[in-house]
Amino acid sequence: MTLASAVVHADQQVLGQQLDAVQAVLAPYPGTYDATMLALLLLAAWLANWVTKRILLRVLQTLLSNAPWARQEDDGKPLRLSVVPRLANVVPALVIQWGVSSIPDLPARLVAFLQGGCKVFIVVTVVLAISHALELFNASYERRPDARNRPIKGFLQVVKIILFVLAGLSIVATLSGVTLSHIVTGLGAIMAVLILVFQDTLLSLVASVQISSDGRVRIGDWIEMPSQNADGTVTDIALHTLTVQNWDMTIVTIPTKKLISESFKNWRGMVESGGRRIKRCLYLDQHSVRFLTDEELVHLQQFTSLREYLGEKQQEIAAWNADLAAKGISPVNGRRPTNLGTFRAYVQRYLRLHPQIRQDMLLMVRQLQPGANGLPMEIWCFASETGIVGYEQVQADLFDHLMSVLPQFDLQVFQVSSDAMLMRADARKHPEQHRIIAAIGG
Repeated sequence: MTLASAVVHADQQVLGQQLDAVQAVLAPYPGTYDATMLALLLLAAWLANWVTKRILLRVLQTLLSNAPWARQEDDGKPLRLSVVPRLANVVPALVIQWGVSSIPDLPARLVAFLQGGCKVFIVVTVVLAISHALELFNASYERRPDARNRPIKGFLQVVKIILFVLAGLSIVATLSGVTLSHIVTGLGAIMAVLILVFQDTLLSLVASVQISSDGRVRIGDWIEMPSQNADGTVTDIALHTLTVQNWDMTIVTIPTKKLISESFKNWRGMVESGGRRIKRCLYLDQHSVRFLTDEELVHLQQFTSLREYLGEKQQEIAAWNADLAAKGISPVNGRRPTNLGTFRAYVQRYLRLHPQIRQDMLLMVRQLQPGANGLPMEIWCFASETGIVGYEQVQADLFDHLMSVLPQFDLQVFQVSSDAMLMRADARKHPEQHRIIAAIGG
């Protein structure tokens, strides 16, 4: 026997003698000794937890916080290392599990119950700590430049599912008093039957877990899913179904599993960004596109938003034409401003000055390929109103103004004509013939 083991053995004998003395003193009072020992055990667990969190784990968390992967989040705040406090809760559970068996007069069922509860608490705590550690690892990985091209969140979610399944089986084995291998063997025998009977429930459960973990759909979101005739606000998310109230006040229920097997559109990003896209075309008559005269340029300079543009454009064109003249090239090759280009510049500047158009988002005015319906000029911008009423009001006011200002640039909107106008004109020229035709038709 070594010196250290001899000292430990002597200390155990002294502790045992002291406990025997305390038990002898409290012998006239039944249950007092057990209550005292339980109180001391709880006090020891609390002291162990306090020492672990206040001293040991503070030092450990300080060391981990200085690591490069755990210094800062994207918003500049330090990452919350809650793994360490979670693991600290294991210490008092271990103290209770080891110490409850040393109380002599406790019923065996109570001892087994307390030890089983401690084991379950330890398993749950460790699994939650590992889960948070995986989230911390994923948060650190996503700050890497190549993380967007090679995400690992899906793989970590699979690891989490395996951990929680193993933890659940371990808890069942602990509470039932059997080994984990027996539980796994029994589940393997009935797994085929369970999958066949509860197929929809299992798929819905997996979908619910995935939806809640990545937050793809939340109550209050506006989603659009044409395959399920859904276009409205999510009002309820259950295990098997997701309820959507459409804009026409009808109610649609969507199987939860459809949200991970089919595509849908969630408008939450638009609402959170504070800008809703306006993407609409003005179809202009191509026959109305032409060069501007000097008088028209003087007239258009009355628009405050066009003064700078026209001044710069005239200087640029004058320099270009002067260079052609110096080279002896015919003036027919020169450049001149057009009413269409000037109108496009006006629209661009009008949008830049509009108080209900987001200036920090994409803003563009472009021409699309001409077709049978004229020359499309597309306006692409974002309104600051995201609600349907305010958004449509901003969009309508915008195009009301643009269509009204077109005659100032001698441009016309393209519109397909019907035969009614020709018939009315012909009726005015030949009224007698049309009266005869109308009488015969009557």
